[in-house]
Amino acid sequence: MAMTTSIRHAVVWIDHHEAKVFHLDSENPEPSTLNAPKAHVLRHPKHGETSHPADAQHFFHDVARALADADEILVVGPATAKLELIKHVHKHDHMLVPRIVGVETVDHPTDGQLAAYARKYFRAADRVR
Repeated sequence: MAMTTSIRHAVVWIDHHEAKVFHLDSENPEPSTLNAPKAHVLRHPKHGETSHPADAQHFFHDVARALADADEILVVGPATAKLELIKHVHKHDHMLVPRIVGVETVDHPTDGQLAAYARKYFRAADRVR
């Protein structure tokens, strides 16, 4: 009898304020919400920056850590933060690179809409394989 292993899917919705990580193993996944550092620390901004680059790196590393146990990852979000996360992963969290199966632009869905979108995405990807 062949043993089947289930693939652990995860989706992360990210912008520059927060990231929501859903592990889709359960019927009703609850998101883990990670907040980006606030720009309340007084720093000397360069060219209009309101936060420090190290703050963003810590945020992206926390997101990567939250995704560490996923086999396949979908990265979504409304703007450039998703691409910054991908760059961070390529530079600092190499073990996640082969697990990222897609990057999509998605505005601001509800938690339920996001989980449904990710499940549909992974079903379509599984059919292609």
